[in-house]
Amino acid sequence: MKVRDSGMPDEEMWDGFFEPAKVLATFGLDRGVQDLVEFGCGYGTFTLAAAGIASGTVHALDIEPEMKAVVQQKCRDAGVKNVAVTLRDFVATGTGLADNSMDAALLFNILHHEEPVALMKEALRVLKPDGKLAVIHWNYDPATPRGPAMEIRPRPEQCIEWGREAGFRFNERNRYDLQPYHYGLLFRKPLSG
Repeated sequence: MKVRDSGMPDEEMWDGFFEPAKVLATFGLDRGVQDLVEFGCGYGTFTLAAAGIASGTVHALDIEPEMKAVVQQKCRDAGVKNVAVTLRDFVATGTGLADNSMDAALLFNILHHEEPVALMKEALRVLKPDGKLAVIHWNYDPATPRGPAMEIRPRPEQCIEWGREAGFRFNERNRYDLQPYHYGLLFRKPLSG
């Protein structure tokens, strides 16, 4: 199942929106990460940056065969060996990863999906206790050059509510302004549950 209102812009435009290593560092994902899962890797904008900080495996999931091929080629070109790119409809069938197996999960520009809480619950399931869920989404602003339709674009407060409903902890100091067009939220899986 594709995410509603999906579709990637051209790669050059997309890459211009982010400084991946800086964004990951903002979330504290620049150290101490062994295994990580990325829900919807797209062009691999964050995949290769994550591979540079993960001591284990980056599980890059996407439903689009062409995105899988692009990321695999980028990994080959860069000599990156710790990325497992998987063609997977994680919305319909989950990630296929073991419970409590990941240090971090990335849900970037994807929570406009019809079932955002289910997606966050899957992230919670695969994260280790105290694991990190990093969320990025487009600002709730019609002037952004891209992003889902305003009627389905979530505000930060909505994402925080969904995260809590899914079972995550959230602290207001873990809310970030990711200029020029995005915001970021960092959730933690409870130590026990």
